Amino acid sequence: MKALIGGATLTLALLLAGCGDGGDANSAAGNGTPAVSNEPLTQVQAPNGDWTQVVTETQEGGFLMGNPNAPVKLVEYASLTCPHCATFSEEAGEKLKNEYVKSGQVSFEFRNFVMNPIDLAATMLVRCQGTGPFFKSTEQLFATQQQWTAGAAKMSPADQQRIAALPRDQQAAAFAKAAGIDTFFRQRGMPEARVNSCLADQQSVQKLVKMNETAVERDKLEGTPHFLINGEPVPAPAPGSSPWQGLEPKLREAIG
Repeated sequence: MKALIGGATLTLALLLAGCGDGGDANSAAGNGTPAVSNEPLTQVQAPNGDWTQVVTETQEGGFLMGNPNAPVKLVEYASLTCPHCATFSEEAGEKLKNEYVKSGQVSFEFRNFVMNPIDLAATMLVRCQGTGPFFKSTEQLFATQQQWTAGAAKMSPADQQRIAALPRDQQAAAFAKAAGIDTFFRQRGMPEARVNSCLADQQSVQKLVKMNETAVERDKLEGTPHFLINGEPVPAPAPGSSPWQGLEPKLREAIG
């Protein structure tokens, strides 16, 4: 992380190909998963009628959707350039929000884990939008991941070397432009001046560095997506099961 921010020029095609999975259970995919109860969840009334519309930034730097006092606290560490994370978003997103978070029984906190310069640029922009658009923009980035990472994968080593030679506060903007990520956000109403300001924010970079360090050193992250339930890492799903197939029974078990 620090090396990438400092201007390392590892081949982006390789960086974009994986999710840093060094045997992390949460990136596995299986059969033989336990059955999930169909019992309706007890509902906790939201102040505004819908817990999915309650989003706050946490002390750890994540964005939390739902009841801050929910008895079950789900945390996901994910990289925006990770294909496994995009698959989880597609598979689990609507059910996680509409069944679990909306009940008030489960809160869902998303913590960014940055893996490469393109990931850094996209992460800085999506976080800079604030709590309101964060989850919707993240879902859209995952849904279009193959499109905006394709431009990054085409960058030559010379392009990477050129950007790495720029002042540090200009590097993220250069990577964003090269990959077309700035266009993604401008098309969704983010003014160009705001895009440039967000990408130059070195305090945002340092916050992401800290979150990466916490993920690895405290929360035992080895690959993405990586999940915690009430602070404890979620064990591996059964061989052949997707992350959501392994995670949902654990959520039900935690709810009781």
